[in-house]
Amino acid sequence: MEKDDLKPKGKLRTGWTTGACATAAAKACAQALLAGRFEKQVTIDLPGGEMPTFDLSRHSLDSGQARAGIIKDAGDDPDVTHGAEIVVTVKPGKSGNGVTFKAGEGVGTVTLPGLPVAVGEPAINPTPRQMIADALEAIARAHDVTANFEITIAIPGGEALAEKTMNGRLGIVGGLSILGTTGIVRPYSCSAWIHSIHSGIDVARATGLTHIAATTGKTSEAAIKKLYGLGDSALIDMGDFAGGMLKYLRRHPVARLTLAGGFGKLTKLAQGHMDLHSARSELDFGKLAACLGEVGADDETIKEAQNANTAMAVLDLSRSEGLALAGLIAARAREKALAVINGEMAVEVCIFDRQGQLVGRAGGDRND
Repeated sequence: MEKDDLKPKGKLRTGWTTGACATAAAKACAQALLAGRFEKQVTIDLPGGEMPTFDLSRHSLDSGQARAGIIKDAGDDPDVTHGAEIVVTVKPGKSGNGVTFKAGEGVGTVTLPGLPVAVGEPAINPTPRQMIADALEAIARAHDVTANFEITIAIPGGEALAEKTMNGRLGIVGGLSILGTTGIVRPYSCSAWIHSIHSGIDVARATGLTHIAATTGKTSEAAIKKLYGLGDSALIDMGDFAGGMLKYLRRHPVARLTLAGGFGKLTKLAQGHMDLHSARSELDFGKLAACLGEVGADDETIKEAQNANTAMAVLDLSRSEGLALAGLIAARAREKALAVINGEMAVEVCIFDRQGQLVGRAGGDRND
């Protein structure tokens, strides 16, 4: 079952990113350090002008440092960090250092180039860093002091949660990332997934990889990894976001791309769909049956394909007749991909069945 298949009915609640929660906790801590006490709630400014208010899940002020926690509410989005506690510790930093950041428990550290923060730095993205710095500088000005603060962000249990994300293959070790560009989680926008696709491409390029494979699911990922012996950093879990991934590659190309997936998903790509999700694109069985005719099917077989219920039924029909339908679909999907990236990369398409067997293939060389 896919993520959107679980989407609740009706109007959905928005939520707050880990970056917004960390900003609120950091602001509460800085206020407590300078005013000598915590407020029960804290309000922050988001980049888009929104001003959400957060309740603190914990707070303490002792030994010259302040600590506060906020439970992340991702709204109705099935975010892996929904319900996690974002805990921030703030203490005075060295004079002249400004606002600096450390990774606490459950927050990862960057180990590979290509991400928007440097190797060795905590995995706290630029927008949350700026949001926190802006909030703390405003508080410091209000108290007529210089903003020199050391910020440690922790997510208890974050290392285990990170195993459900793409952080490991992006070279982020030890936990989760502090993310967010707007501070707001839009339900089922899949922004974190798309961010992972872009980050995966960036890391692959920065580490000198010349061949990456973008896959629609776990079966195709395992199959293409075995076929080429690719490392995890060369594997991009594009899911249904073929168009978004290809458009990003058009601006950030690699030498060679393999698109790998199941027959149904890649048939949609071959038919011109760039979003491959069942709720957002529909396979045209008439066009698929016409392709079957192109590879030599008789009228009875074509009619049977037109009335099929699933793409796999048509694939099974073609295989029983010894017809190279999957190869034609791979070729058509490759044409669509090349059109998006303007032909600037060598592109290959590999189609696998549910058992991970290669059933169709096209391309691989720039001039194929």
